[in-house]
Amino acid sequence: MGLSVSNIVKNYGNYTAVDNLSFTLDEPGVFALLGTNGAGKTTSIRIILGMLACDKGEVLWDGKSFLAADKPIGYLAEERGLYPKYKVFDQLIYFCTLKGMRRVDAIKSLDYWFDRLGVNEHRLKRAEQLSKGNQQKIQLIAALAPNPELIILDEPLSGLDPVNAELFKTVIREEIKKRKYIIMSSHQMSTIEEFCQGIVILNKGKTVLQGDLNEIKKGYGRVKLTVKAEGDIREMAQQCELVVTEDTPNGTSFNVQSEQQAHKLLKMIIESGIPLIKYELREPTLNEIFIEKVGGQDEN
Repeated sequence: MGLSVSNIVKNYGNYTAVDNLSFTLDEPGVFALLGTNGAGKTTSIRIILGMLACDKGEVLWDGKSFLAADKPIGYLAEERGLYPKYKVFDQLIYFCTLKGMRRVDAIKSLDYWFDRLGVNEHRLKRAEQLSKGNQQKIQLIAALAPNPELIILDEPLSGLDPVNAELFKTVIREEIKKRKYIIMSSHQMSTIEEFCQGIVILNKGKTVLQGDLNEIKKGYGRVKLTVKAEGDIREMAQQCELVVTEDTPNGTSFNVQSEQQAHKLLKMIIESGIPLIKYELREPTLNEIFIEKVGGQDEN
C-alpha cells in the first residue's frame, strides 16, 4: 500500500504552516512536493520523518502508523547536515549504525557508494574541507547507504555542476529501478518533470494543485505557441489576436485560445514566404503551471 499522508495539519500559534495536506504513494516511483519558500514543504517533510508532530492527521505505511525511527528512511536535506570538524567516513559509519546497520555492513555499503559517486579520495577528509558539491555527494551517500525503502530528496541537485547533476540523476534512476518510494522537493521544475508523475503544489500551507502531471497538462491543452522565423511576424500575430508573452533569441512565444488560432498564424507565415525555423504548439510546462498557481503571491 506504500505511504499515506492523510489530512496533516501543523499550527504555530495562529499561523497554519500545513493545512490538511493529503497524498499517497501507492507504488514505487517519484512523487513531487512543490511550493514557494515558506509554503510548508519542509514542515511536511519533517512531519513525515517524525521530526515534528502534527496537530491533526496521520502518516501511514502499509496501513499502519508510520514511525520514522522504526524504518530506515533516506533523507537528503536541503541544508548541509554534516559535522564540519569530523572525517566524513567516520560520520557516515555513525549515521549508518543509527539506522540499525552492523558496522561491517555499513563499511561494505559505504565502500560501494564512495566509489559510485567518485569521492574515494575524500573519505578521510573533514567535511569542512570539501566543496559544496562533494558535501552534497556525501549527504546523498548518508541517505542511500542503509538501502532505505523510502527516500526523501529536498533540492537534491543544489550546488552541483552539470556533470555531477547528471550523476545524481543517474543514481536516482537506479533507485527507481530498485522500486524505491521517493519524495522529491525542488525548485528546478525541469528535474521534476523528468522524474515525477504525481505532484502536489502548496501555497501558504494549502494544496493548490494535485494529481498526475501528464493529466494536469492535458487538461490545459496545447495553449503555448513558440515561433521563430527569419522575418517580422508581429503584424500577422496581431491579425490572429495573439499577444506576445516572451521574445527571446530562441523564438517568440504566445498564449493561444485555440489550436485554430495557432494554425491560422502558421498558414499566414507560409503564405508570406518568410522562412520558418521553429513552430511549436504545446502543453504548458510545469514551470508555467507553477507560476500560474502561486506566482505573484506573498511568500511566508
